[in-house]
Amino acid sequence: MEAAHLDLAPGAEPNGTLRTAGFATAIRAHLLPLVSELATSHPRVHLLIREHEPDEALSLLTTDDTDLALTYDYNLAPATFDPAVRASPLWTAPWGLGVAAHDAHRDGTTVEVFARFAAHDWIVNSRNTADETVIRTLASMAGFTPRITHRADNLDLVQGMITAGLGVGLLPAGIPTFPDVRLLPLTAPDVVLRAYAVARHGRLNWPPLALITDLLTERSTRPDTIGATTPGPEATEPTDGRGTAAPSDRSTDGDD
Repeated sequence: MEAAHLDLAPGAEPNGTLRTAGFATAIRAHLLPLVSELATSHPRVHLLIREHEPDEALSLLTTDDTDLALTYDYNLAPATFDPAVRASPLWTAPWGLGVAAHDAHRDGTTVEVFARFAAHDWIVNSRNTADETVIRTLASMAGFTPRITHRADNLDLVQGMITAGLGVGLLPAGIPTFPDVRLLPLTAPDVVLRAYAVARHGRLNWPPLALITDLLTERSTRPDTIGATTPGPEATEPTDGRGTAAPSDRSTDGDD
């Protein structure tokens, strides 16, 4: 019993299994690299990882089925967090509008870009409504109601739909695009995905949780990891739904 109390004490050496739930970009680009680091620096800390979109991860946090939720929102669709949790900001990533190459002949402000695609179909995420909220907000500013027709949780699939002429949709800036897809920058206003590490207030000082939260926060600001969040044009892997190289599913990315 005394040993158990020591493991839980705020000043104790981190020791135990931390349950995490988060979107795949956060897991792949930031959490998985910590696994090998922990094996050397903190071998008594272990991670259990589950891939989930923000609402799913926060629900697990509420039911005490996870200790740490990695979530995201957009600056134009801000999340509201329960008072029982603390959301620690991690990284941000700009997004643009993915369109067919033959439609990408002009730029402009975000509102001007949206207005030019008022008659197009729009593609949104199938597992999260944040990007749809962004699209509807900007479309309203441009004076139209977007026609949401297709939903996909995989950005390769979104690009395939754009290539096939099925519509337009939000994509992370810097993503490697298909040959017939172009990414239009969105500025004034910008569209920015924001990532968070979320935990319940009663657990914040638990050593394994405090350790991983600190490591994720530090990693999010390191120059050598920023590129992992928003890939450059040299990246060639499939991309997930949150702006990084990924396997086929946007959800099994996963992020905005």
